Amino acid sequence: MQHAVSSVRVVPAQRMREGGGFLVQRPFPVAELSYFDPILLVDEMGPVEYSPGEAIGAPDHPHRGFETVTYIIDGAMQHEDSHGHKGVIRSGDVQWMTAGAGVIHSEMPTEEMMREGGLMHGFQIWVNLPRDQKMKQPRYQEYASPELPVVEDDGRWVRVIAGEFEGHRSPIETLVPTTMIHLRLKAGASADFQIAPGSNAIVHAIDGSGSVQGSALDAHQVALLENAPTTIHVAAGENGFDGLLVSGTPLHEPVARYGPFVMNTREEILQAVQDLQSGKFGEIARV
Repeated sequence: MQHAVSSVRVVPAQRMREGGGFLVQRPFPVAELSYFDPILLVDEMGPVEYSPGEAIGAPDHPHRGFETVTYIIDGAMQHEDSHGHKGVIRSGDVQWMTAGAGVIHSEMPTEEMMREGGLMHGFQIWVNLPRDQKMKQPRYQEYASPELPVVEDDGRWVRVIAGEFEGHRSPIETLVPTTMIHLRLKAGASADFQIAPGSNAIVHAIDGSGSVQGSALDAHQVALLENAPTTIHVAAGENGFDGLLVSGTPLHEPVARYGPFVMNTREEILQAVQDLQSGKFGEIARV
């Protein structure tokens, strides 16, 4: 089957420091691209090999008006928040946090990672919320690796984090139609991914090389597909391909953004700052 080349924009993932100083590779937000509706941020965390005592994370920080998705490929992070949630996200696990009206959140290395060091690698992705959902009650969806469908055959390994692939559906419930898939293709292998009509889609190349809709993509590059076709064809090059596919239907709403707050108007941002300062986000209870 021939797959026609559709409009694909390829951008680099830029290296920068975030949180407590950990290395991320970020296609956006950067000066040239603030967001890709409804995806607000994509950070590939690492990969970095920590020596004992070196691991770092993101200490207490607020969120309002969107969702944060943490997907761990290697390593582990412990998290807790001002609503009393806490736990550990390990290799292959996902945490889908709807910050909604507001939460104080912390994501830090586990005691074991701090004590022994090790490889840390994963993604944090921010998904915008529609205007009528921005102030909803915060909620968590956490699924361990065995709970997420994996399809493995013919040189393909596909983990379904959100959405579905070839009839295998993730348990994650999304507030706007969203697909998130980790794919590994051996040399010469390919796969077709179905996404919701009218979606914007990205394919973030983690390692190797390949093509998206016929456009070449190398490691640390990201393919952006605006109003993407409902079937996205990804093929591996001679070194195989490891990547993350993310798509979502655009909201077409104003975006007012200030650090960890994403609302629709400047007034709502000022209100978020005021609510944070007056203690309405609460605090993380620690003994």
